[in-house]
Amino acid sequence: MPDTKTGFSTKAKVFFGIGIWLAVALAVGLIFGSEGKNDHFKPQNEFKLEAWIPINIGGIDLSINKAVLYLFLAAILTITIMIWIANKMQQKPNRIQTAIEVAYDVTKNEITGNNIPEERLARRWFPFLGALFFFIFFSNMIGYIPLPTNTAHSVDIFGIEIPSFALYAATANIAVPLVLTLMVWIAYHVEGVIAKGPIKYLASWLPAGLEDMNPFGKAAIFLIEVISHFVRLISLSVRLFANILAGHLLLLFMGGGLAVLLGIAALGVLTFPMAFAFYIFEVGIVATLQAFIFSILTAIYIGGATAESH
Repeated sequence: MPDTKTGFSTKAKVFFGIGIWLAVALAVGLIFGSEGKNDHFKPQNEFKLEAWIPINIGGIDLSINKAVLYLFLAAILTITIMIWIANKMQQKPNRIQTAIEVAYDVTKNEITGNNIPEERLARRWFPFLGALFFFIFFSNMIGYIPLPTNTAHSVDIFGIEIPSFALYAATANIAVPLVLTLMVWIAYHVEGVIAKGPIKYLASWLPAGLEDMNPFGKAAIFLIEVISHFVRLISLSVRLFANILAGHLLLLFMGGGLAVLLGIAALGVLTFPMAFAFYIFEVGIVATLQAFIFSILTAIYIGGATAESH
């Protein structure tokens, strides 16, 4: 509906406002020209892992770095909050308890119950799936909290030099999603072998209705199924890794990185509001959605491995 005073609809006002903002940002960039370029700035360095405490055992690098710190924080948060929830339940729920009960219902019913039909098996795997969901969720969320982890630069706070504040997510390092995926991949295969035995489990990879197919056709389909199981290692891990990494790169560029790379400091006027919008989107949707997708696919794989046919 057009505004009776201005004659513009709400939609027209929004587009007009965006147009003014873009025009101002462009004008500022043209007036002030190229400033703020830093030839030493490399976006990939934001994800570089420097060993804080070098540890090497038998040629294996077990050094403590910021990825280890973020994983430790996510684990502590998951355990602490789960214990706190268990001890703080009351008959008349407050807002926090209501939100927790919704999360509990999602993990118990939407993630576990709907994808692992056998009740006994669902009860057994629910704690793991719930912990997996919250661990990934907290790992993602911590990644959007600025922490003093950038050892390449420092800030002075009350006379104390500390590393500068930066955003980083452990799940934006491919090693973390890959380890979680390997754990899930091994677990559902083991569960399938326990439920059916090794021969029947491998036989269950062939879809039903192929009894009359010639052996070569069956072998080809079985090979495709084998490949699909190995592809899950890539799809499950890369999905989480790529989405979180892409979000952090967007925040890095929109938060000023693009202006520094191009040498146009005034470009930040245009990109910073976009960084704020992306930040809200990442925190409000992506962090939770990726934890949900990883957990629900895990439940689907376990349910499929133990089902009579698939």
